[in-house]
Amino acid sequence: MTRTATSLDQDAADSLTWLHIGAGSFHRAHQAVYLNALRESGADRRWQLALANIRADMSPLLEALARQQGQYTLETVTPEGERSYQRIASIGRILPWDERLTQLIAAGAEERTRIISFTVTEGGYYLDHHYQLDTGNADLADDLRCALDGSGAPRTIYGAIAAILRARSQAHPQAALTLLNCDNLRHNGERFRDGLRQFLTLRGESALVAWMDAHTTCPNAMVDRITPRPTPAVAARVKENTGVDDPCALMGESFIQWVIEDDFKAGRPRLEAAGVEMVQSVLPYEEAKIRILNASHSCIAWAGTLAGLQYIHEGTLREDIRQMAHDYVTQDVIPCLTPSPIDLAAYRDTTLARFSNPAIQDTNQRVAADGYSKIPGFIRPTLQESLAAGRDPQATAMLPALFLVFLQRWAAGALPYEYQDGIFDAAAARSMLAAEDVVQAFCADAVLWGELAGDARLVALVRSAYGRVQQWLGQAH
Repeated sequence: MTRTATSLDQDAADSLTWLHIGAGSFHRAHQAVYLNALRESGADRRWQLALANIRADMSPLLEALARQQGQYTLETVTPEGERSYQRIASIGRILPWDERLTQLIAAGAEERTRIISFTVTEGGYYLDHHYQLDTGNADLADDLRCALDGSGAPRTIYGAIAAILRARSQAHPQAALTLLNCDNLRHNGERFRDGLRQFLTLRGESALVAWMDAHTTCPNAMVDRITPRPTPAVAARVKENTGVDDPCALMGESFIQWVIEDDFKAGRPRLEAAGVEMVQSVLPYEEAKIRILNASHSCIAWAGTLAGLQYIHEGTLREDIRQMAHDYVTQDVIPCLTPSPIDLAAYRDTTLARFSNPAIQDTNQRVAADGYSKIPGFIRPTLQESLAAGRDPQATAMLPALFLVFLQRWAAGALPYEYQDGIFDAAAARSMLAAEDVVQAFCADAVLWGELAGDARLVALVRSAYGRVQQWLGQAH
C-alpha cells in the first residue's frame, strides 16, 4: 500500500490517533521514538502519530516530512562517541500549517484522537510567578479574543486546544481525551490545565470548562533527551552511513527517559513496553530533572558564553565551569531533594557526563535561551527552600549572577549570538540594567523572583555571587 503524507498506514481506519503539537526536534527524537519502538516490536500497533505545529516557522520541515511520508532518520550518540542510525516511521499524518489551524483542529476533534501532546517550550505557557496567565502578552491577548469556531487564527497552545475542545465537544460530546504536556515545566500537566481553565474562564466559556473537567485529564510528565538543533553535518553523516539522503535527519544523545503519571482518560499505548516509566507521582523525578539537569545546563550555557565558548561540552570539560554546576547540585540541590527515590549524586554525575559529550555539539545559544522562564522555574525553588531551611545557598546564587552578567553582555551588544526568550521584555530589562544598583534592580524583578523579589537575603546572595563571577571572568580568559 502506498503511504501518503495525510493518511494513516496499513490499518488506517482502525488506528487510534496520538496528535502531537510542536514539530521541533525534541518530539521527533523522543515521543515519536517510543511510539516507533512499540510499532516495531509489535507490542502495540494500534496507535499512529499525527504531527502539527501552531506557528508557521516549522512549515518547511512539515512539508519535507510529508514528502517522506512522515519518515526520517535519527542519529544517536553515546558519551563515548559511538553513533547509531534508526529510521523512525511512527508519524502517520503530517498536518500542514495554515493560519486558522484548520487541519490541526479537525484532527483534534476526531473521535479516534485519544491523546494530544505538545512541546511549545516553557515560555509557551505564558504563566507569571503566581502561575496565572500573563494576559499582557500580545499573542495571548489576541487568542483571548480569537473566535473558536474555526474562523479565528489561534497563536498559542491555549487558543489551539480551546478550538479543538469546542469542535470535539460539539462533534463527539462523550469523546474523552488526554492532554499531555511534554515540556520542562514543573507540575506541567497541572500547570497547563490551570492555564487552560483560566483561559476559558476569561473568555466566558463556562460550558467548555465543564466539558473539559468531565472529559479530559492532564497527567504530569517528565521528559529527557538532549536534542540539538539539526545541522547539515547530521544529514551528511546520515547519508554517509545509511545511504539515505534525508533533509529531515536529526541527532540526539543516546540517553532517553520519559516518566508519566498513569492518568489517561481515553486509553493509551502500552508505553511501559517501550521503556516509559508509568508512575503514580512524577514529582521526585521531575524535581531531580529540573533542578539538577535543566538548571545545570543553563549554568554551563551562561558561563560558557561568558567565557567565549560555543558549545555545552566545551564548558562542561572546563574544570572551573564544571565545578560551578557540581557545587550547585552538591551543596544546595541534594540537601533540598533528600530523601529521594533517586540516587541524586549518581544522577548528577550522569548528567555532567552527558553534557561533556563532544559529539552532541549542543550550542550555548540553544541552552541559554528563555532565562526569564528558567530562573523562576529551575533555580528559584532551590534558593527559596534553602533560605527557608536556614541554609546559605552560595553555590546556587552563582547561577542568577551568571545570568545577570549574561544580560549585561546582551544589552551591550556583546553576545556572540541572538538571545531568544519567549517572555522577555527587552525594554524592562534594559531599564533594570541601567539602574545605579544593578544587583538590587535585578533582584527586585518580580518576573524572575516572585515572592523573593526584593528580599534582602536574595540581594546579599546575588551581590556576593556577582562579585565572584566578575572575579572568575578576570581569570577565565
